[in-house]
Amino acid sequence: MKLKNFFNVRVYGLLINDNNEVLISDEQEYGMRFTKFPGGGLEYGEGLTDGLKREFVEECNTEVTIISHFYTTDFFVKSAFNDSQIISVYYLVKNITPLNFTCKTAVFDFEGDGDILQSFRWVKLSDLTADTCTFPIDQYVTDLLIKTL
Repeated sequence: MKLKNFFNVRVYGLLINDNNEVLISDEQEYGMRFTKFPGGGLEYGEGLTDGLKREFVEECNTEVTIISHFYTTDFFVKSAFNDSQIISVYYLVKNITPLNFTCKTAVFDFEGDGDILQSFRWVKLSDLTADTCTFPIDQYVTDLLIKTL
């Protein structure tokens, strides 16, 4: 039996460096380009913080510690990719191992080819706007981050 509508739990990290810059992930997947915060989907049987730590190891080759909960979706968000309802949880995080990945300065500056591409860049908090991110929930969180910091 195929479920038509279901929940999709996502977990993201807001990693801010000593230069007051936040880490942003530019990605290409499903034939679409988008910009978001590092993180992704929770796997079955996984807790929120464990899922976020796994995502940072997988995507950034970096271990993080959770500083604090920042925001959980409190309004309806439909996935851009399927019929699921997105529930996103955002945490402020700090790296506990050295950052060992290439950061770009240009948007969508991918290396190589493939169906799934990803690159990272730092954005100064003073330059951050809701339009920095693609999806409505990330835009909402960006606004909250600007107001909070």
